[in-house]
Amino acid sequence: MIGQTALMANSQVCVGVVAGAHGVRGLLRVKSFTEEPKDVAAYGPLSDKAGNRRFNLVITGSAKGVLLAKIDGVTTREDAEALKGIEFYVSRESLPQTDEDEFYHADLIGLPAVLPDGTPFGTVRALHEFGAGDMIEILLEDGGVSVLPFTRATVPIVDVAAGKIVVEPPVETDARENRKNGDST
Repeated sequence: MIGQTALMANSQVCVGVVAGAHGVRGLLRVKSFTEEPKDVAAYGPLSDKAGNRRFNLVITGSAKGVLLAKIDGVTTREDAEALKGIEFYVSRESLPQTDEDEFYHADLIGLPAVLPDGTPFGTVRALHEFGAGDMIEILLEDGGVSVLPFTRATVPIVDVAAGKIVVEPPVETDARENRKNGDST
């Protein structure tokens, strides 16, 4: 399952990105967005976002939170540095099927978000993992942006088949207002 923010582009799913060069012989530092980092190279040839370039990625090791990888034809540090920022994509169909309560982040991007009564709330723009908990970013109907905890309490229904999620935004309180009224909460 894809673990980081992964955007879809023509049913393509971003599974990693070149973070930079490693050494002088063309090795790449690759940040993987797959649940098991080495799986970035497990779903067949990778392509760039536009689908114009194909890459056969071979993982050679890891260092400081990234994978070390080799691509045919990349033999110098300069070649590797020229690829920095290139995102690696695979077709959605290449990825394993998810279990009933699982989904790929890419499946949620662009889905409508509605309130429990069906009122439109916005559109899923991104999912973020910050270590302490996932967050879901929603482009609101009025053009604003809401970032909510991606928990079952806040997002009780994720229905990819129906093409929507249901959100229950938490009630916001202003601690400064409570203090003005003499409350200590």
